[in-house]
Formats: sequence, structure tokens, C-alpha cells
Amino acid sequence: MLRENDLLKTIDGETLLNSPLNSPEFIISHLIPQGIHLLGGSPKIGKSWLVLWMCLQIANGEPIWNYETRRGTVLYLALEDSFERLQSRLLEITDEAPNNLHFAILSKSIDDGLNRQIENFIDEHPDTVFIAIDTLQRIRNNDTKSNPYASDYDDLTFLKEIANKNHIAILLVHHLRKQRDDDPLNMLSGSIGLSGAVDTVFVLSRPKRTDNLATLYCSGRDIETIEIPLEFSEKSFIWSKHNGEEATVKTLDEVVVTVDNYFSSAVEKSFKGTATELAELIKESDGTEITPPILSKRLLKFHSQFCSLGYSCEFGRTNQGRFIKIERLGDGSDISDGKYDTKPSVNPSVTLSRKEPCQPT
Repeated sequence: MLRENDLLKTIDGETLLNSPLNSPEFIISHLIPQGIHLLGGSPKIGKSWLVLWMCLQIANGEPIWNYETRRGTVLYLALEDSFERLQSRLLEITDEAPNNLHFAILSKSIDDGLNRQIENFIDEHPDTVFIAIDTLQRIRNNDTKSNPYASDYDDLTFLKEIANKNHIAILLVHHLRKQRDDDPLNMLSGSIGLSGAVDTVFVLSRPKRTDNLATLYCSGRDIETIEIPLEFSEKSFIWSKHNGEEATVKTLDEVVVTVDNYFSSAVEKSFKGTATELAELIKESDGTEITPPILSKRLLKFHSQFCSLGYSCEFGRTNQGRFIKIERLGDGSDISDGKYDTKPSVNPSVTLSRKEPCQPT
């Protein structure tokens, strides 16, 4: 007799392809989604300056280069610094620091209660969106396992669980090996278990230590692999884009924004029909052209984003074909203009329904 836990819980391809799911929520658009991330760099290369500035920008809801950020409470565990040094650095990069940016210079280790400390902080500050830990080595277990990969992977497992549970991003600062490699991502100190356990890897690399130019190599599961040229200012102590600013990259998908703009101005606040019919209405309204396949795919992929703007959205099928049903909830006066003020709800069930409306957060 088969027991329930002996059976695999599966989902068929059609249901998976046509079911609205929660997409990763980005703390820094197109760079850092919720999850766990690793920033590597050689000692004294400027990693801490970069992390401090990123924490400040996120706490203020200000862009990081041309990437939009999601404002919220930020915790910076500066475990190799003192409050005097942190104050000195803050005074170099800003005239004001917000009260939702918190610092600690001491913490427990991974095997000695760090998870409880982080969970307690999040309980006290439920709007937490970003935690930086500088450095990873300061919280590592003194593990004598014969398998370095297993040790490295296990060290990050509980942090990944905290990040996913609370829909936040945790950035770990780490060092590089002294040996050079054609692929900068292979230079992270430790086994490949570290890079395998995290969602995104960043490597800050300078051609010469005396050079103010550097490249930030970015690679991850939910972002494109890119290289960002940076320049460090010895006057402002800020890493800026070397090739100048580009158009702001939003945290909200552009198709989601387009559909929201349509319903914000439309007389009818609800719609039921095909993606083709909705695309035609949008084109008649403001001239924006979206192909029906792109429209339906983007609303599916970024379903939680769309719902966070105050909509219910259902996907279904009849004998005549697929349809989309959208309803704007309320008058939209309390919607947060593209900013996430609360964390999205997550349904842990693997059973999905194509006709179940999403719930606004």
C-alpha cells in the first residue's frame, strides 16, 4: 500500500505554463531579487564602501546607478568595522542617514544563533527588505567536515530559508582567491558550494589596486549576466557608473505598467476577453503596441507585481480559446505608485488553479 509521502506531487505542463505564480520581487531592479547573494572582491578593494552606499540608497528608496530600488528597512552587519569607522564613512558619503538603516558590529555565528538574531530583527522591523553581512567569514561555522562543498553549501542554507520566508534579500560579502582566473566568478574563496547555494554572484574586480576603475561582474538565476563598469571617487567615496547614467531600470515590468496605465485612465475598470482584444484596447487608448503573446506571458510571469497594484487577474480557457479576466479593486487611491510597501503573499501549495484570482498585497 502506497503512503501519501511516497507519491510525487506533480503539475502538468499546460497547467504550469498557464498558472499565475509569484515572480521574484526585486530589491534592486534587475540586479538583486529576494534571496541570497554573494559579493566577492579582493581585500581593501572598496567592497565595504559599495555595500554601505547600497544600504543607504535602499533605505532611502533612491536608485543604485540607473536601477530603481524598493524602499524599506535595511540591516548592515559590519562585522569587521567599529561604529567610529562606520560614522566616518557615512559622513563622507551623506549629510543625512535615515532611521530605517540599522547597523551592528557584533553578531552570533551561523551555528550559534545568528538565525534567531535575524528573525528577531525582522519581527521588530516587518518592513525589512535588505540585509548585508560583511563579511561571510565572520559568521562561518568552524566546520571540520571532509567535504568542503557540503560545508559551504550548508552554511548558507539557513540564510536562504530566512530570505525566502521573509521575501528579503541578503547580501554576503566575501573575499577572492589570490590566483587569477579568466572567469572572475571562479575566483571566489572556498568551494563551488558557495556560488551554488546563492541566487546571484557579484565580483568587484580592479585591474590595479591604484586604479579607480573597476568592473562589477553579475551572474545569477533571475538576472541577466552583465558587466557594469564602475569608477570610485576619492572625493565622494561612491562607486558610480563609468560610462554615465542610462535610462532608469524600473522594478515593475514595463507591460505591467502599461496595463495599469490603461485601466487607470479607462472608464471600465474590468475586462474579460482575449489577449488580442486587450492589446487592441490599449493601442486605441494611448497608441502603445503590445503583441498578444507578450501581453499574456508578461501578465502571467509578473502576476504578483500586477496584483500588488490593486488588481485581481484570472486566466482561463473556454471552447473558444483562452481568456484573461481583470478587475481593478477599489479606486486605486491607496496603491503605492509602483513601490512595494508590503511583502507579497506566497501560497506554499503545489496545487495551482488557472481560475483562482490573485490577492493584492
